[in-house]
Order: sequence, then structure tokens, then C-alpha cells
Amino acid sequence: MILSIPSTVKLYACSTTPRVSASHSSSLGCGEPRRLTRSSCLLFCASYPRETAEMLYERKSPSNFAAATPAVASSSASDHHDVSPPPRSFLDARSEQDLLMVIQKEAEAGRLPINIAQGMTELYHNYRDAVLRSGHPKADEIVMSNMAIVLNRIFSDVQDPFQFSPYHNAIREPFDYYTLGQKYIRPLVDFRNSYLGNSSIFYEIEKKLEQGENIILMSNHQTEADPAVIALLLESTSSFIAENLIYVAGDRVITDPLSKPFSMGRNLLCVYSKKHMSDDPKLIDMKRRANTKSLKEMALLLRTGAKIIWIAPSGGRDRPDPVTKEWHPAPFDSSSVDNMRRLVEHAGVPGHIYPLAIMCHEIMPPPLKVEKEIGERREISFHGVGVSVGPAIDYHKIYSALDDPDEEKSMYSELLYSSICQQYDVLKSAIYGKQGLKASSSLVSLTQPWL
Repeated sequence: MILSIPSTVKLYACSTTPRVSASHSSSLGCGEPRRLTRSSCLLFCASYPRETAEMLYERKSPSNFAAATPAVASSSASDHHDVSPPPRSFLDARSEQDLLMVIQKEAEAGRLPINIAQGMTELYHNYRDAVLRSGHPKADEIVMSNMAIVLNRIFSDVQDPFQFSPYHNAIREPFDYYTLGQKYIRPLVDFRNSYLGNSSIFYEIEKKLEQGENIILMSNHQTEADPAVIALLLESTSSFIAENLIYVAGDRVITDPLSKPFSMGRNLLCVYSKKHMSDDPKLIDMKRRANTKSLKEMALLLRTGAKIIWIAPSGGRDRPDPVTKEWHPAPFDSSSVDNMRRLVEHAGVPGHIYPLAIMCHEIMPPPLKVEKEIGERREISFHGVGVSVGPAIDYHKIYSALDDPDEEKSMYSELLYSSICQQYDVLKSAIYGKQGLKASSSLVSLTQPWL
């Protein structure tokens, strides 16, 4: 398969047979898609005990966690203090000290590589600090509930590593990895300072999907949290898009142990980014062949119709200007845009390309420079975010008069990119300029449907 992980980038060894994702081109259905009605609270969900929270994810096997409640030693007449035994697992943890103790114990036992253990510890501290800054009255409980489950899932994958197929369907049962990602990112989003642009166009997109047509979202890319941010801002008004969106994803989010559990909850088309194509010269040919296989998978999906695919033609995440420190969408690769356009046109099913802007870099900013090594440091913050979509842009209606194919390709890519930049600037004014809904323009109508 496309992403059988090369030995040169493995971060851990495992004696078990890796789990492999199913790859079914028709899994999302064709023709009239099924409308999903699953809903959830939009600000902060009430916290649950770890066993209850884990059971919410484990749909078919709630009994698996019956042993998650630790026994508590009873007091004797001469002992006035209750003493709990050391936690056996992450789901037993009842305090920060317990969680960190389990990480240390598993590392000392050799079941958890030291670099991953260090990453898990850092992830816990950064997530805790970000959620506490939200000021939520139950922030401590939210951190413990979410991180116990996240750390448990990271550790479980180290023990039994999952391998992604070229086309990966989100895993919703027996454990719901989609909900895991939503619950994890939700406390990091300042919903009162977040905005959705052009909700009417998202409604238009859902209608086209219901009619069996394909949708491509050409977008900028800011963080590993982009899929969760998009889904969180759409879940109250466009839940079908939120749950059925297919993301073209780079290999890093499906090989990094700290990213994998969240990637397992998304529909993915797995590719190797151009930015990392030459990291190891010996793997260039393999990566190119793998990308070709993924393109074939994408073509098959588009032929079935009713598919919505997100792609970042820049080939990676946005990064701040090294001089001004300002964030801005990274320029598009016109050849990537044109390849996507031609796939849509050759599918034999009506298709539409929309420009989508996302602003969420404060939540989980990438390293300032592109790194070759897997295992980047995770900075995490509580902040407002924004997502906006512009009207569809029809290649043939705009450039039918031009005679130069290369010029047409370049101009079409630039037009999509320009729309995204305009939408991004509106989101920036609303969030960073403190203009809120007043930042709306003739191109972008901002709303906050979750309030």
C-alpha cells in the first residue's frame, strides 16, 4: 500500500502485525448521500469520569473499560487517610501526577520509547496550560478527561501500530476517533471570538452533494488542528460536510505517534508532500509511486460522485513572515491546482471548486521552519479561529477566451489564491482587529451560529 512506513522513519518497533485501514472507494456512498444528524454541544461539553468518557467513544465494547476504576484502599481505625494504589493505566489516572507516573512507568519498562514519552509529557503540559487559560470553571476536569484518553490511545498505537491505506475512512467504531479529535480541540477554541464566513455557500455545497455532485475545497493550511477546527465551526449548520469531508493529508500526520490517533478519525487521501519529497533521496521514487497510487484512488472516488475533498495546493502549512512575523496564506502551486481541476473534470460527474480560507494558527502553530525529522514540538493555545468559503470559480467560464494553456493554469490558481487571501483578511480583522461581525464585507458575511 502507499504508506507502509519506511524503516528509515519508524519511531518505534513492534512485534505485532500492524492494523491497516480499510480502503473502499464507495464507502461514503454515491448518488444521494445520507444526512447525518449527530450533534454535540458547541462550547465546552460537561466533563465525565474517565471510564464514562472512554465508553462514549467505545461504541460496541463498553465492557472493555469496566476495569478502569481503580480500587481505593479502605481506612483502618489507626489510619485517617485514604491511600490509592499506583495507577495501572492512563484510564486509571485521577490526577496529573498519575498520568505522568504512567508515562514514566511505561518508558522505564521499555514499552514506550523515550522520545515518545517526552513528547507525551510535553503535550500534556502544553494542553493543560492552554485549556486553563480559557478560564472555564471545569478546565481541570476537561484536561484530565481528554488527556487520559488521548495518552491512552497514543500508547495503544505504539503497542499495536496502525498503518494507513492510500484512502482511509474515518474510524468511528468500536472506538470513535472522530469524536476524540473534536473533544480534544473544542476546549482550545474561543468560540466567542470565532467566525464562520458565508454559511449560505456551505449550505449550497451541501445541496450539490445531495444531488451527487463533487466538491473540491482549495484551501490554505495552518495547523494539524485544521480538520477539527473546520468541523467544529460547521457542526451546527453543515454537519454532513463536517463529518464527510475527505482531507488530502501528508505523511507526517499518519506517521507521528502524537498525530496518528487524531488522523485515524478523519477521511484521508494520503500523499507525500512536495516539501518533504527530497528529505531522503533514496525514497524519492517510492514516494512518487505512492502519490500516483493516491491520485488513482482520488479519481475512483470522484467517479462515484457526492464527494467533498479538501486540499492545500501550497503543499504544506502556512508560516509567519520571518521579518514582519505576520501570518498569511502560503502561495499555491499552480500545477497542483491544475491536476486537481483535471481530475474533477474527467470524473464524468459534475464538479465544483471552491476557495476556502482558514485561520487557526494560534491553536497549534507549526515550527517556524519546515523540519525533516518526525516528532515536532507541539505549542498549544486557546484562541479564536475562523473558516470562510468563497463562491465556486469555474475555470472554463473565466478563461475560455485565453489561448495560452500555461497562462490559463497560472491565472486560475492565482484567482483561487486571491479569493482565499481576501477571505483571510476579513477573518483577521474580525479576530485580531477586534472588529467581530462588523468585519463582514461584500465578499464575506460573518456569523457565529454556535452562539
